[in-house]
Amino acid sequence: MLNEIAQDAQERMGKSLEALATNLRKIRTGRAHPSILETVHISYYGSAVPLSQVANISVEDGRTLSISPWESNLVPDIEKAIMKSDLGLNPSTAGAVIRVPMPALTEETRKGYIRQARHEAENGRVSIRNIRRDANGDIKDLLKEKEITEDDARRGEDQIQKLTDKFIADVDQLLQDKEADLMEI
Repeated sequence: MLNEIAQDAQERMGKSLEALATNLRKIRTGRAHPSILETVHISYYGSAVPLSQVANISVEDGRTLSISPWESNLVPDIEKAIMKSDLGLNPSTAGAVIRVPMPALTEETRKGYIRQARHEAENGRVSIRNIRRDANGDIKDLLKEKEITEDDARRGEDQIQKLTDKFIADVDQLLQDKEADLMEI
């Protein structure tokens, strides 16, 4: 029973870590990367579709993304969607190819993005701590129902705490990497 609780907690903490990594990828650095446009959706035959499903997104050079739509009639829609997104990007069209230059980051914008990254990391830590609280609650319930001994409960809580410490350290490492990425000129 304790192993099942620990296994469930580990899976949920892993998902929280993945969600944090996804959120951190959305925070743009000065370099061009196709994942920046993951949140952009296009209206395609009446349904919202991710940009990556209607166009090929590639890195042209260190600061420019190149978008080649599979249907040329989507070019204006893609341009509008990128401009409406809160990414602060201004696409330019050359025929059927859309180029998205990445503006250089000022120190002020870097600090803003670092603040945003720290906020995302704190949300990840809170999520992991909530999972720890749930797992410890399950262990206490088993103890109340006399299904496990106090020693087993203590061992289970220690195991959950070690898991929590490991995942919190992973969150801190992700944040540290992102901050280093943002401060790189």
